Amino acid sequence: QVQLVESGGGLVQAGGSLRLSCAASGRTFSSHTMAWFRSTPGKEREFVAAISISGRATRYADSVKGRFTISRDNAKNTVYLQMNSLKPDDTAVYYCAADMEWSSKYDSQYQYTYWGQGTQVTVSS
Repeated sequence: QVQLVESGGGLVQAGGSLRLSCAASGRTFSSHTMAWFRSTPGKEREFVAAISISGRATRYADSVKGRFTISRDNAKNTVYLQMNSLKPDDTAVYYCAADMEWSSKYDSQYQYTYWGQGTQVTVSS
């Protein structure tokens, strides 16, 4: 129903910025809650940010609040993650995810039905 493809990852120095994009295909993108998660080897997938269908409500993990901004453009079927003041601990594979509704479990990976392949973000010290 929804296919997701992430882009924009790369290597950046600590304190730098990156903007990730997630391009969606399918008829129902505008009816899905969208989120970003990240994963490092040997660790559970970690919630980063979520955005409601309208884009009016956003949620962030405490570790990224004030540094990252999630946004969406439903006309372009795209969700973004602007990452500023990057730290080495932000190094991970970042995944885009889609849910069918806004939920109190927005920060759980098990809530999301559709996932992208992921894009690598590496922050050097």
